[in-house]
Amino acid sequence: MARRRRVNTTKIEIVQTATRMFLERGYTETSLKAICDELDISTGNLTFYFPTKEHLLALLVKMLCRYQWEMMEHAADEGKTSLMALCLELTAMAASCEESEIAKDFYLSTYTHPMTLDIIRKNDTEKARQVFGKEYCSTWKDQNFREAELLVSGIEYATMMTTESSAPLDVRIAGAIGTVMLIYNVPEEIRKMKISKVMATDYRGLGRQILRGFIEYTEGLDEEDLEALIMS
Repeated sequence: MARRRRVNTTKIEIVQTATRMFLERGYTETSLKAICDELDISTGNLTFYFPTKEHLLALLVKMLCRYQWEMMEHAADEGKTSLMALCLELTAMAASCEESEIAKDFYLSTYTHPMTLDIIRKNDTEKARQVFGKEYCSTWKDQNFREAELLVSGIEYATMMTTESSAPLDVRIAGAIGTVMLIYNVPEEIRKMKISKVMATDYRGLGRQILRGFIEYTEGLDEEDLEALIMS
């Protein structure tokens, strides 16, 4: 007799399993069928909630944006400025990509699909407005921030997307965060100070911590949290 598949799997179970598989096996290498097999559900059960793998990735990107924002605020509470925390965020992603092909595949996938890239740009535009708007870009309009993030997202992708001829990690990080701060009118003296502080941190360890923490973060979400993210 054929084994009956589960029919009452919740969205939160799908999201938690997909997050773990994407970050342990790789986004590209993880198919919807593999997720279904892991959960012992039919493909139709999963696609009822998430029509494609990109729809599932889009929700994870929303979750990752919120998680990283909360980490940034926590860093500010510990005495780091929001600007410093923003620099560390890009630094940690680049370090993760340097150390792990799976992390690199995951992060680059989020910048490759139009659906997820749009989410990243909208999130980062709002973040940039809060971090830079009052002190460095007080005369900027919403359009200025949106246009700036078109450049910044390209810089972020280029920092993570390495080849055999790419510059060393520390050079890429310093160049990337320096250029981002320059786009947002941060004075040279402050740029140099922030770069120096970033390079003195254990940014590789921070990158590993973020990925581990993100899996734990998804495991702590409840259905109400998930629905709020879906509707956002």
